[in-house]
Amino acid sequence: MRVLFATDGSRSADRARDLVARLPWPDGTRFCIVAALEPRGELFGAPWLTAAPAEIDSVESELLRHADVTLDDAERTLGGPSRTVERLTLRGRPASAIVEEARAWAADLVVLGSRGHGPIASMVLGSVSAEVVDQAPCPVLVVRDAEIASVVFAEDGSPGAARAARVLRTWPIFHDLPVDVVSVAETAVPWNAGMAAGLYDEVMASYVHDVDAAREGTRALAHRSANQLQLAGIAAVPHLLEGDPAQEIVEFARARPHSLVVVGTRGHGGIARLVLGSVARNVLLHAPSSVLVVRETLGAARTEARDVVTSGTA
Repeated sequence: MRVLFATDGSRSADRARDLVARLPWPDGTRFCIVAALEPRGELFGAPWLTAAPAEIDSVESELLRHADVTLDDAERTLGGPSRTVERLTLRGRPASAIVEEARAWAADLVVLGSRGHGPIASMVLGSVSAEVVDQAPCPVLVVRDAEIASVVFAEDGSPGAARAARVLRTWPIFHDLPVDVVSVAETAVPWNAGMAAGLYDEVMASYVHDVDAAREGTRALAHRSANQLQLAGIAAVPHLLEGDPAQEIVEFARARPHSLVVVGTRGHGGIARLVLGSVARNVLLHAPSSVLVVRETLGAARTEARDVVTSGTA
């Protein structure tokens, strides 16, 4: 596998580094560690200045030194037998630089912290992290916890979710983790907007019929997805939840310490267009644990094909 790890030396980035170091990567995994440094003209937050402040050279030198120290530390932590590690200091808008490097380096996975306030780049979820999730040509792991004990897989039957399920089945780093397959049936009671009693009774009868059908369809979806994971040798359990999808997924993950939430995306651009619509965006923003986002892209399909062939030797 080819894993691009973006760090800014913050606590969040350190947690991401420690998680990456703990995961059971297959032999031959390659890591590219990157630190993104803002363009020279923006170091003082004023790219429109015609002349940089007199002290910009010393500030830039200090930031470059800090980047080197951060990369040194990550390189020591991630290095090991059967692994290769390379490092880069990127210049430019952090999100754009990370995405461009992931594309140029043909990364299979991008890993970054959820909230970074270090001096190299501000990786604040909702800006840099969100933009990387939206634009990266491969899956993105946003880390909030330095440990993963189980997986919560949000299955909604979409092509994006199917892509995410394929990643769970084919990437060796997930094979020893139990998976809870979560599908959510929306069962909100229709609002009585002053309808006549007889008409509202008819609406309710139709609603009850539709809800029962939704429950059965959602339950079948969760069981089918869990069965596919089981056939791949993964311990998977299906769960039918009811209510607001984002809230239910987040609360389910909250009850499982050190879980990893896995969601797919449709890959149409714009973080609000994640799989489940705004649901996955809310999961990404509010989940208490790390989140793996798998985009529905041709690049992801090529990644999976390569992993199926090389999962034992990659």
